[in-house]
Amino acid sequence: MKKFICILICAVMAVGIFSGCGAKNDVKTNDNEPKKQEGETGLKEGQDPVELVIESWRMDDLAVWQDKVLPVFHEKYPNIKVDFRPVINTEYGTSLPTKLTAGTAGDIIMVEPYDFRVKLYEDGLLEKLNDIDELGTENFEKWALSAWSTDDGDVFAVPLASVLHGFIYNKDIFEELGLTEPETEQEFLELLEAVKKDGKYTPLAMGSASSFVPGILGFDLTVPNYCKGEEGRLGLIEGTQKFTDSAYVNTWKYLQKWIPYLPEGYESISYSDMQNLFTLGKAAVYPAGSWEISIFNNQIGDAFKLGAFAPPVQNKGDQGYINNHPDMGLALNAKTKHPKEARTFLKWITTSEFANLWNDALPGFFNLTKHKVEVKDPLAQTFLSWQETRLSTPRIAYQILSRGEPNTDAEINRLTTLVINNKMTPEEAAATIQKGLESWYKPQAN
Repeated sequence: MKKFICILICAVMAVGIFSGCGAKNDVKTNDNEPKKQEGETGLKEGQDPVELVIESWRMDDLAVWQDKVLPVFHEKYPNIKVDFRPVINTEYGTSLPTKLTAGTAGDIIMVEPYDFRVKLYEDGLLEKLNDIDELGTENFEKWALSAWSTDDGDVFAVPLASVLHGFIYNKDIFEELGLTEPETEQEFLELLEAVKKDGKYTPLAMGSASSFVPGILGFDLTVPNYCKGEEGRLGLIEGTQKFTDSAYVNTWKYLQKWIPYLPEGYESISYSDMQNLFTLGKAAVYPAGSWEISIFNNQIGDAFKLGAFAPPVQNKGDQGYINNHPDMGLALNAKTKHPKEARTFLKWITTSEFANLWNDALPGFFNLTKHKVEVKDPLAQTFLSWQETRLSTPRIAYQILSRGEPNTDAEINRLTTLVINNKMTPEEAAATIQKGLESWYKPQAN
């Protein structure tokens, strides 16, 4: 009706279209870019730009957003100024619900996938986004949308990026010691043994002081090859598999074999410590997520060359699996004072313009839209290439299995740390996590 009245007035008065008349109806071009309507981004005389704030745990990405991503959006939409305000990742999980409830959170909220932020939506703190037409299967795969959807199909965040898990290594050390990328677990352990015998470098840059490291960069990284990816993950959800099954016990047993190759005093080495150990050229291999790529590129520069290999399989010729994890989405604060402008931003991140900008600006965080984009960074290309031969699966306990207490994903972190610290056996870890899951999850209680 508003548009009709606007057109009628324009016809009678023979003047240009009033500011904002077309803002609700983006005209699509062939490459799925929203075409700006006249007046959509123009400021009225004396009007200040609307300011939006993005909440995030990604401190490392501050310069990327400020210098590369947001300036492009600001040029396109000069009436909307967006500020990226990250906090320390260890504080984000506890501070976000408090800020949302108090009404002090930003307008756009970076959220983890699956169960971890569903409660915020159920509590009315995040907006339902099903009315954003761009959030459909023409732009996203179903698995990407499901990572930020409720069981009933309510979408509460725009899928932003996924990450892959594997190993990054120092090519210079490999060349110096005559090492090659391992295909099997035995070859991997032999490689680490060779580095240890040489004595100049730490074989595996990993510590256990930050509990998420053993969980994400140990168990989650390696378990897909043992449980056959989605077969095991869905089996746990359906109750046809248990953590006491050999696939999961053997995963912890394999991680125990890493212990002789960890840095001295690894129990007190934090996530940042292990990063520094590797970036200073003192370690051969680093268990990694692709999110490390941009960090390492900036910190290492030309000091030494980087390579990457996928998690080795148990036996040569085995089907390989890769942890391909939807990592971050952007949600809308239900208490935002600028819902229209915030939705404009959320729509923009579904475009091919953003996808190409994002993948180039932040290699290792792979945009989740279907738009064809060029990945220029060679290390990021290596990570992506694993999907051609390996089957993908997200982190094993992020969906459904961590809705109760004890939280299964948190238990994976805690128990894997105990196993790597030689304070618990793999069998004890399996029995503990299984008992906890059975205490609240009915499919596992049968």
